[in-house]
Amino acid sequence: MKVIPLAPAMGAEITGLDLAKGDFKSGLIDDIRAVWLEHHLLVLRDQNLSPQRQLELARAIGEPDIYPFLEGLDGFPEITSVLKREDETVNFGGVWHTDTIYQNKPPMATMLQAIELPPSGGDTLFANLYLAYETLSDGLKETLEPLVGVFASNKKRVSDTRAARVADSPKEDVKIPKIAEHRVIRVHPETGRKCLYVSLAHTTQFKGWTAAESEPLLNYLFEHQTRPEFTCRFRWEPGSIALWDNRCALHNPINDYHGYKRVLHRITFAGDAPVGAVDASPSANAA
Repeated sequence: MKVIPLAPAMGAEITGLDLAKGDFKSGLIDDIRAVWLEHHLLVLRDQNLSPQRQLELARAIGEPDIYPFLEGLDGFPEITSVLKREDETVNFGGVWHTDTIYQNKPPMATMLQAIELPPSGGDTLFANLYLAYETLSDGLKETLEPLVGVFASNKKRVSDTRAARVADSPKEDVKIPKIAEHRVIRVHPETGRKCLYVSLAHTTQFKGWTAAESEPLLNYLFEHQTRPEFTCRFRWEPGSIALWDNRCALHNPINDYHGYKRVLHRITFAGDAPVGAVDASPSANAA
């Protein structure tokens, strides 16, 4: 197994593995998880896993979760199809976001496998939220640490991107907005590092602030999170797999391939309730 960094900010490609064969031994999975935690985004090419095999891999890494708004593949409810058809101009999730952050326990990670791709385009951008936090001024860090963000599933900019797929296979509760509240400075439960945990797609305001009061600071943070030096761009190939850490990374699929079909199979992994830097401090624990 060889590890090749994709960009200075984040991302690594693993070569020398054929995940379609053999058992997912604990040592192999431990090695994969270690690379993933270090680089926040892990990619493998030329895998071409069946839905059953992709699900087996996911179960070896974590606990596959169910996406709240779409039905999964027949026989594989944990796997949803990320689809843009040839006649569509809006792509699913086409805005900077972290998956389903509007849940009380957002996903730990997301795995995507490329099934059908346009001849060019359709890359995905990723952004490192550790770097976004670490490059803030001390004064802004101090201001943000006690703040709680409000996260909503029905923020128009992102809800519009999934409208076509929801129409294809809606669930009963699709029209009921999901709302959650999380500290905007999150402590990663495995690495202990702090990250800037807001999302253009889903953060609506700070708790206790009006939307109008929140907007200027949120807009600054949204722009800061995605500075070029924090990002990595991944070019998909058929059979490529990407696994990223939703607790410390944003992603944004680029919508630059009108007239072509793009299909990927997605699995999200059950996560935990985010803990903020304030909550994790010794004084907070003592209280």
